[in-house]
Amino acid sequence: MNILIVKLSAVGDVVHTLPALAGLRKRYPRAHITWVIEETAADLIASHPSLDRVIVFYRKQWIEAFRGGRFREAGREIRSFLKTLRDRPYEMVIDFHGLFKSAAVVGLSGGRRKLGYDSLQELSGLFYNEKIPENMEKHAVDRYLDFLTYLGAVSDVPEFLIPVARENIDHVARLLRESGIEPDTDPFVAINPVALWDTKLWDPGKFAELSSRIIRELNMPVVLTGSVKEQPYLHDIQMRLTRPAVNLAGQTSLKDLACLYRLAALVVTTDSGPMHIAAAVKTPVVALFGPTDPARTGPYGEGHTVIRHALSCSPCFLKQCDSRQCMEAIRVDDVFAAVKKKLGETKEINKERNEVKNGNQ
Repeated sequence: MNILIVKLSAVGDVVHTLPALAGLRKRYPRAHITWVIEETAADLIASHPSLDRVIVFYRKQWIEAFRGGRFREAGREIRSFLKTLRDRPYEMVIDFHGLFKSAAVVGLSGGRRKLGYDSLQELSGLFYNEKIPENMEKHAVDRYLDFLTYLGAVSDVPEFLIPVARENIDHVARLLRESGIEPDTDPFVAINPVALWDTKLWDPGKFAELSSRIIRELNMPVVLTGSVKEQPYLHDIQMRLTRPAVNLAGQTSLKDLACLYRLAALVVTTDSGPMHIAAAVKTPVVALFGPTDPARTGPYGEGHTVIRHALSCSPCFLKQCDSRQCMEAIRVDDVFAAVKKKLGETKEINKERNEVKNGNQ
């Protein structure tokens, strides 16, 4: 049996789909499973044990090629993608994305059973021949698992597997040691201050104040994370610090980030892809929410804290806003108190685990 998964982006959405992938593999253990994904998040699922193949959908590169007048190049790459997409007769294609771009991939795949949500968002529903209800009151992880329920899979504890390699573990350990942090023994707080939407951002001065207080009052190192493109934003924060923090912007892949967050005592973050990576590796998260709904896309699982001001206009899901009042209303004192409380809880949990471990030896 050949199964095709379509979930193109973004990082957080791909993380949310991992339990459904694990469920599909358990439901169809001998199936050949392929995932179509855009390049931004492809690293997360490369070498995943539940996947037989990953097809990268270079949509953004094709658009750039067309804009640059490189029509033959774009046409050649698109034809190559379509040839690869169609080289297997898919008995089942599942669109976890639910937008026109993903539904078009479903339609072009030639699959027999085309599953998607009973929705006409961007006309996506026109491409499916089997539809399930989409309950937007559920968390995204549980909405995606509804496909498994539809297919008769037995409910299980959601499994978030990000397949890291030895090179990722070693690279992160080296970065930390070069920054004066011993990865196996020194607790640290990781802070991800960035997000794709402007409305999800917290003031860089507040992040700087928070970081300085963690270092000064809790005597704990702070590690700032972000991509190459986000380096200027992190540099702005770093320049405002009263105590130095470690800045790893642009030095970690998505799998490196999973390794880093697994070592962290706590991750403080905006509503972003890195937030979901931290939750996936079961590190406690303090998440700052503004225009979005944590019930639908908050850090999944137990042990996390969401800080949010429930304004009358929230959640608005707007990417642009003149006031950004929902994020501006979050105080440094509130976040620091949550960090301090969560670190205390984590310390007690680790102490209990060590006592049980030592008792069993």
